[in-house]
Amino acid sequence: MTADALLAAHPTSSVVHGAGGHELAVDVMTSPSVFPRRRLRPVMKDGSKRALCLVSCGSFSPITDLHLRMFEMAADYIRRSTDHELVAGYLSPVSDGYQKAGLARAQDRVNMCELAVEQTSTWLMVDGWEARQPAYQPTAVVLDHFEHEINQVLGGVVTATGERRPVQVSLLAGADLIQTMSLPGVWSDLDLDHILGRYGSFIIERSGTDIDRAVARLRPWRRNIHLIPQLIHNDVSSTKIRQFLRREMSVRYLIPASVIEYIEDHDLFLDESAASSSSSSPPALKRRSAAPNGTMGIKAGE
Repeated sequence: MTADALLAAHPTSSVVHGAGGHELAVDVMTSPSVFPRRRLRPVMKDGSKRALCLVSCGSFSPITDLHLRMFEMAADYIRRSTDHELVAGYLSPVSDGYQKAGLARAQDRVNMCELAVEQTSTWLMVDGWEARQPAYQPTAVVLDHFEHEINQVLGGVVTATGERRPVQVSLLAGADLIQTMSLPGVWSDLDLDHILGRYGSFIIERSGTDIDRAVARLRPWRRNIHLIPQLIHNDVSSTKIRQFLRREMSVRYLIPASVIEYIEDHDLFLDESAASSSSSSPPALKRRSAAPNGTMGIKAGE
């Protein structure tokens, strides 16, 4: 089945239930009121644990096997080393307003993420809310969105005995994020407290990052920062994938096969300078954007 045929069979959508319980697919890029939940586990297996949802924000231009692998590494860590029970995992592609070099348009990036999770995962989902926004959304705002949708709109989850529980939303990211958070003047204490204090983070170590030094500078929020080692090191990145594609080199086994087919079918990443045509933010905001409180923040991942 081709990538486009797979998208037609499993559209870039959320599933809602209509009359009679029938599942209705709704395009995540054109239906702002729909939140994907078909893979969110509504009933906990272990009532003694705390429900957890992981959210990974980033460009995903394109999504790579490491983006997906990060969720699996985090799931192993959560099961072995925490008192949480993982009930959902989401990819949240950044909007076209991020205006970063090499950024494919939001619809293509959402489509590629959807293809990746449909073919490789049984529990991951793609939320298009952030991608639909005309302006860049700071990470704190995106996490607030998930908190609202899961706990306020859906009412959290329930235990096997019927007790309703809230879901802890947490950020999943690479160690490069923690490194930027530790740099003076890059993130405000208000933003750090909102992200690390309220939501917490699960951080995958990466080669070349002095994660211990970075975390030491974030001591007030250390209890909410979970460090996850890469037992098998993988430093593939979207940037390297785009470089390979421009040089007509193989990226097979570095990104999902369905994503490769989609890239080929739509002639993506032929020119690194070709940013999304609908970008609206000024060039100075490629890496930063004003948060609601007027502070600056950096997107969680690339």
